Amino acid sequence: MPGDRRRDLMPVKGSLLRSPAAVGAGAAALTAIGALNVAAFVRGIDSPWLLGGVMIADMLVIGSALLFAAREVLMAEHRSEASEAQLASIVDSAMDAVITVDEAQKIVLFNRAAEQMFGVPRATALGTSLERFLPTRFRGAHRAHIQQFGRTGATARRMGEQTTLWALHAGGNEFPIEASISQAQEGGRRFYTVILRDITRRKEAEDALLRQQQELRELSARVLEAREDEKAHIARELHDELGQLLTALKMDLAWLRERLPAGEAAKKADGMSELLDRTVGSTRRISADLRPLMLDDLGLADAAAWLVEEFGKRSGVQTSFELAAGVASQELSKSVATTVYRALQESLTNIARHAGAKQAWVTLAAADGEIRFEVEDDGRGIAPEDLAKARSLGLKGMRERFSYVGGSLEISRAPRGGTRLRGRVPVQGIAPERPA
Repeated sequence: MPGDRRRDLMPVKGSLLRSPAAVGAGAAALTAIGALNVAAFVRGIDSPWLLGGVMIADMLVIGSALLFAAREVLMAEHRSEASEAQLASIVDSAMDAVITVDEAQKIVLFNRAAEQMFGVPRATALGTSLERFLPTRFRGAHRAHIQQFGRTGATARRMGEQTTLWALHAGGNEFPIEASISQAQEGGRRFYTVILRDITRRKEAEDALLRQQQELRELSARVLEAREDEKAHIARELHDELGQLLTALKMDLAWLRERLPAGEAAKKADGMSELLDRTVGSTRRISADLRPLMLDDLGLADAAAWLVEEFGKRSGVQTSFELAAGVASQELSKSVATTVYRALQESLTNIARHAGAKQAWVTLAAADGEIRFEVEDDGRGIAPEDLAKARSLGLKGMRERFSYVGGSLEISRAPRGGTRLRGRVPVQGIAPERPA
């Protein structure tokens, strides 16, 4: 800090007008002088000594008043200078960079933090254009933004709320900043003050976190894909290998039954045939639950229709399914078809387990290059705290699936009182880009 600023920060004497004793003494003196002037006016020339004394007293009072006024003016100037110096000291000690510019964008204030942030001494920065600290590609837009801010009449606002701001170091490297701007008028001139903060470390941490989140999403997607492939493999094995073996066993049992005479052995064979039929049915159901082969062979529309029909039979919930005409003709990627099917499956499972519903409505449609679906029930509905439960893995898993393929999922209360789940996803899916 310069030496003259330290001198200005020395204690400043207060105004005598704030001292009750001084004000009282001044009032008493004025009263006395007033009384002498009245007496001199009444006695007139009959008392020359009184007239002369009053004239001398008046001159002393006038002189004292002039000296008092001069002192007050000097003290006021001194206090103003001290206040300015104190304000400058506070600004200079701020942790954030503070820069003030005039209407021509010339720098008139540049604190110590700004010197450290931009690597430029204050003496060099003062009087130069603020644009020297902005990357070239942002300078034109910066002028327009400042002019617009001046026209709004707002006293202050945050800058760059929707995007990251960038500044330019004297060495030529760019770095991210956080900034707020304010404006004020003084002497008919407008001044803009910007408070800046270097957020390089925070931005690096945020980018690292985004990269980690993206990597976790990709890992989760790979795990889900691996699970789906394994489920498909097991379902195919159950359907083809075990199904064929059971079918052959059933044919052999039927051949044997035809050759058994009526009696206990025939009844035993009939019971075995019924048990074998149930085994075949269970095998098909387990295979379909793992992954319905029709999802790969016939497509999402047929698989969804079968899923809703089976749900109605098993759960006892009266289910309505509305399929738009354009869905069957869409060429869906495998990931999109699987994502939508699993979301429908999870939604219907939740209705059966938790909703206590009597009716459910399922809609599947295609529009504007998207597959859209909606599942609604008339049950008890889902509470907001249920959505936030740490163990609500089904809903979280659905959201992650949709997020990875570029879709969205919305869960809310239904007009009928239950729960409504809406999803939408691009036909071919769009995996999120990695952060830069």
